[in-house]
Amino acid sequence: MDNAQKTKKENKPHYHGHRDRLRARFAEGGEAALQDYELLELALFPLIPRKDVKPLAKDLIAHFGSLHEMMAASIEALQAVDGISYNCAVGLKSIFALNLRAMKREFKAKPVLNNWTRLMDYCHATMAHEKKEHFRILFLNKKNELLADEIQGSGTVDHTPAYPREIMKRALEHGATALILMHNHPSGDPKPSRADIDMTETIILAAEPFGIVIHDHIIISRNGYTSFKSEGLI
Repeated sequence: MDNAQKTKKENKPHYHGHRDRLRARFAEGGEAALQDYELLELALFPLIPRKDVKPLAKDLIAHFGSLHEMMAASIEALQAVDGISYNCAVGLKSIFALNLRAMKREFKAKPVLNNWTRLMDYCHATMAHEKKEHFRILFLNKKNELLADEIQGSGTVDHTPAYPREIMKRALEHGATALILMHNHPSGDPKPSRADIDMTETIILAAEPFGIVIHDHIIISRNGYTSFKSEGLI
C-alpha cells in the first residue's frame, strides 16, 4: 500500500464501516435483525450521507417517544430536532407515505373484510397518533373492495362532527354499498362515548333507505382499538 492509499484509508470516516455492516445485517436478516434506531439509521443514510447518523436516530426516537410517533410527526415537528433539515424531514415523511400507500393498495385488490388484520394495521398507522380527532370512511362495493378512503371531518382533541347527509351523498357518488366508519381518540382511550354510539345509530338510520350497510365503526387510539361490531353496538 503506497502512502496515498494509506492516507485515504486513514481519512475514511469511521461510520463507513458501520454503515456497511448495518446494511449487511439487514440484507441477511431483514427488519427483525435490527433495532428501531438501526432501521431509522438505514433510512437516514441516503438523506445525510456525510455524517454519523446513529446518535441522530436515537435522538429522534427519544424526542418523539417511539418510532411510530416519530414517523407520524409533521415535517415542521421533525425539523425542530437538531440535525434534521427540511429535505431530510421530507425524505422521512415520504418513506412513511410510501408504506401507507402500499398498505392501502392491498385493499384495492381484495375484500377488506377478509384482510382485517392488515386493515387494523393501516388504521393504526394512519390515525393512532393524530393530535386531533378525524372522522374517516372506507367506501366499499358489493364485493367489499375499497372504492375510496376519505377523511370526512376533522375536529378538536375530543370531538369531530359527522354529518349523515354528507356521508350518504359521498357514498352515492362513489356507488358504495357498504361503509366502514373510523375515528381516532387522541386521549389514548378507544372506548366509545355515548355521543359516538348515538352518532353511529344516526348514520345507520340514514343509510337504510339507500340499502347501504354500515359494517363497523372503529375507534382507533395509540393504545388499541374498539370495534362496534365486536362489542355488539352494531
